[in-house]
Amino acid sequence: MRAVTYHGTGDFRVDTHPDPGIEHPRDAVIRVTSTAICGSDLHMYDGFIPEMRKGDIIGHEFMGVVEEVGPEAAQAGDLKKGDRILIPFTIACGSCAWCRKQEFSLCDESNRDAEKLAKLNGQASGGLFGYSHLYGGYDGGQAEYVRVPFADTTHMKVPEGMADEQVLFLTDIFPTGWQAAVNAQVGPGDTVAIWGAGPVGLFCLESCKLLGAERIFVVDDVPERLEMARARGAEPVDRSEVKPYDFLREATGGRMPAKCIDAVGLESHGSGVMDAVYDRIKTATFQETGRPHVLREAILCCSKGGIVSIPGVYAAIVDKFPIGAAFAKGLTFRMGQTHVLQHTDVLLDHIREGRVDPTFLITHRGKLGDAPDLYETFRDKKDDCIKVVLTP
Repeated sequence: MRAVTYHGTGDFRVDTHPDPGIEHPRDAVIRVTSTAICGSDLHMYDGFIPEMRKGDIIGHEFMGVVEEVGPEAAQAGDLKKGDRILIPFTIACGSCAWCRKQEFSLCDESNRDAEKLAKLNGQASGGLFGYSHLYGGYDGGQAEYVRVPFADTTHMKVPEGMADEQVLFLTDIFPTGWQAAVNAQVGPGDTVAIWGAGPVGLFCLESCKLLGAERIFVVDDVPERLEMARARGAEPVDRSEVKPYDFLREATGGRMPAKCIDAVGLESHGSGVMDAVYDRIKTATFQETGRPHVLREAILCCSKGGIVSIPGVYAAIVDKFPIGAAFAKGLTFRMGQTHVLQHTDVLLDHIREGRVDPTFLITHRGKLGDAPDLYETFRDKKDDCIKVVLTP
């Protein structure tokens, strides 16, 4: 089969790999019909995620048709050949203490490299598709075929009559945006500020609207992304022209947003400010594993007693964290990988009832062979690129 493959920083290629097969009775093998390039994939493309190896297959947003199914997956998961299924990027055993609480990304059983991650974090979280050998080293979904472990619990069936592009983003970015808004306890009448108008940020925006927020500010500096946010009901904040703190203070009459969402994560860029320069030097010399400019700004901009929600990915350590400001203002932090299956039913209802159409996000489409060029287009935000969908 053909698959998008890691060969080093900035070097993804489409290579030939052996077709996957059933390795465990709970496995299934699917033929991928749609897959997508995610902002989290760029963290590997840009060299920020450790434990990547040459030959690793990339991708964690994908869906397809069941080609083979192990006996336990067939029985417990009611799976059969020909079923159309979505695959959440978080691999869940379904039976550990965390899965029983529907905190699926914290699964105790799915990470084959748990000891490595536990050394870094104190405890290991669950396995992820296509996301390094800290998270199980599982082959990803930017491929023609994928083996799905724990397939009886790690899948969602696609309702009849729904196209791939209507539901594909339920595998990651729509639930990620929704969980960020839920973690921020967004509700009717709230004022929210979202940093990042990329795919996750825009789904944060849609989720905040669905939850009844009154005012939603979106901070970014990419014109076409800010325009999309504006068109979808946000008040855009162009950080290349204004300081977000000053803008938000004036716009809210000094109260500031009580719900702040960092949808950017470890590759944030400042606008010539000193902390951004500092972060660039520290990451270039491997003294820091991320650039937390947005996180610092969200803390400073958040109202006293407010909540900072972090769907943006961070890895290992960051520097100059304003813990004093967070403490003095009594802020609450909520963060973590998304518990995809916890949210899919409610989001599927929103899609079926026409309250949101996830296809608004798609700007580029291609085949697997187009992936290397489209990765560069997506990373560099060329050609107004916001979201890429690939069809193997």
